[in-house]
Amino acid sequence: MLTALFVATRILANPVSNVLQKQLTQRSCDPGVIIAATHVLLAITVLPLLAGPVSLHLPGVFWIPMAACALLAVASNTLIVAALRSSDLSVLGPINAWKSVVSLVAAAFILGEWPTLAGSTGMLLIVAGSFFIADPAADQGKVHAFSQLLRNRGVQLRLVALVLSAIEAVFLKRALHHAPALTAFVAWSFLCLPIALAATALFLRGQLRPQAAKLGPNLSTLAALTLTTGLMQLTSLLTFERLLVGYSLALFQLSSLLSVLLGHHFFQEQHLRRRLLGASIMSTGAALIIVFPNAAR
Repeated sequence: MLTALFVATRILANPVSNVLQKQLTQRSCDPGVIIAATHVLLAITVLPLLAGPVSLHLPGVFWIPMAACALLAVASNTLIVAALRSSDLSVLGPINAWKSVVSLVAAAFILGEWPTLAGSTGMLLIVAGSFFIADPAADQGKVHAFSQLLRNRGVQLRLVALVLSAIEAVFLKRALHHAPALTAFVAWSFLCLPIALAATALFLRGQLRPQAAKLGPNLSTLAALTLTTGLMQLTSLLTFERLLVGYSLALFQLSSLLSVLLGHHFFQEQHLRRRLLGASIMSTGAALIIVFPNAAR
């Protein structure tokens, strides 16, 4: 029962976070500032836990992978927000299914582990579903629409982000061997903060003051984003403690369907039925790849 609650919370928190991030970009907030402000509030929120159940007196074998996690998380989340600024949520949500394809392709060329029938079928379903979210116009074929989708700036940023987040998951799993989920979550929250602040200071420079001024009127949205970001990361860790990572990731794919619905509701994004169908097909393909751990040999 508790595991089901964690999974459901994770499925809900991810697309809701994306909605809040997209709303902030529509109010001219910079992606880097959004991520930095979120981590400032998150670090403040988890600070009291150090006086209670959490101790950060941990060995270097924990801190090294956690530092890598924080660096990758800040980079991937900033890219996701930048992608949301220029593309539809109902397109970017289902694109996350391509993470499974990236993993299979990497395993094939780096490890020589070629996909079996389940893996190949999953890859084909993800590609097929992508044709539906591409939404070809009346004067263009589906193949052309698919190539246009891959040339979309937001989609390109989202693809880079999912590669980074896939690598982050590897380090995160390694860190969980040395600390419980709550401790890992608190450490992640604190480690992300200086990285996010340094990146924002480096890349924005002269724009920091006008960007900071935009945060004041959006504090309620930022507070909600901090809550959903924290819930998403914590429930991911708690789920990984209770379920195999593969099954967890397969269940998390259900959030892509919610992304399509929320994109239609909050931003009046079009082609609801087509994108729901595409997201369903892509989620099924990702589940086939993930649930069968021997899909690549």
